[in-house]
Amino acid sequence: MTEQTIIDIGMRAVVTAMEVAAPALLAALFMGLFVSILQAATQIQEQTLSFIPKVVAMAATLVIFGPWILQKMMSFTTNLFRGIPGITE
Repeated sequence: MTEQTIIDIGMRAVVTAMEVAAPALLAALFMGLFVSILQAATQIQEQTLSFIPKVVAMAATLVIFGPWILQKMMSFTTNLFRGIPGITE
């Protein structure tokens, strides 16, 4: 096992983690932005108001993108396990 192999596996793991986390984080980002604009427009300054819409948006995003996330993670894990014989040489 060379240093390059370890770096490649680590890089693929980080990229996969970012791809898997991106839909939920983007949903929370845009929902937070929308609620902030709404709060600024209506002068409602309740701090807990943005929490529930973010949770709902993230849950909906995970329901919608769940199969894609699962496929992405299974693909990464399968490729990692298939590469084990080549790594140990």
